Amino acid sequence: QVQLVESGGGLVQPGGSLSLSCAASGSIFHIVAMGWYRQGLGKQRELVAQITSGHSTNYADSVKGRFTISRNNAMNTVYLQMNSLTPGDTDVYYCNGRIYTSENTWNEYWGQGTQVTVSS
Repeated sequence: QVQLVESGGGLVQPGGSLSLSCAASGSIFHIVAMGWYRQGLGKQRELVAQITSGHSTNYADSVKGRFTISRNNAMNTVYLQMNSLTPGDTDVYYCNGRIYTSENTWNEYWGQGTQVTVSS
């Protein structure tokens, strides 16, 4: 079993910054990629940012230049630094991991979600 535990999030004023972190633990053989998705009420879950084991990154257009994803492979941890936040960034943010638990078996795992609220 694999668990993803998120921390960070909360309430911030427009223009402010927040950081999220997510640690993967359990029966991990290899982590292919980790990332962050977000979902608002009544909306589909959407990709925010993703980083591979080789540190290649992919960002949603709406967050490019404002958010930075990074990863500590040794700690199986992924981070999301969010700057210049706007009310449009208000959502529940979910950590995601594409993780091999053995040489031939991989699954997609999700964290429990953390609320980010941008409001004055």
